[in-house]
Amino acid sequence: MRVLVLFDLPVTTVAQRREYTRFRKYLLKSGFVMQQESVYSKLALNTTVAQRIAENVRRNKPDEGLVQMLTITEKQYSRMEFLVGETKSDVLQSDERMIIL
Repeated sequence: MRVLVLFDLPVTTVAQRREYTRFRKYLLKSGFVMQQESVYSKLALNTTVAQRIAENVRRNKPDEGLVQMLTITEKQYSRMEFLVGETKSDVLQSDERMIIL
């Protein structure tokens, strides 16, 4: 599963810019990957983990602005169509795991 966080935060005052930076740093520290300027995604192994991720984002959301979350399956995510541009391959975005015995 994937948890997508989409946000549009005001940055007109110094306090709002600080809050924007704090929220963005929280997302990055929590393992979210930037898809676009204000679109971040994180891989979740199951629904329980996705719910925990969503709850943590709710706890760390800013007071102002628009923050939206969407949880989708990996199959839905893989059907994303790139109309312009291309995906970055330097970040591994997979739920596959390698086990060395």
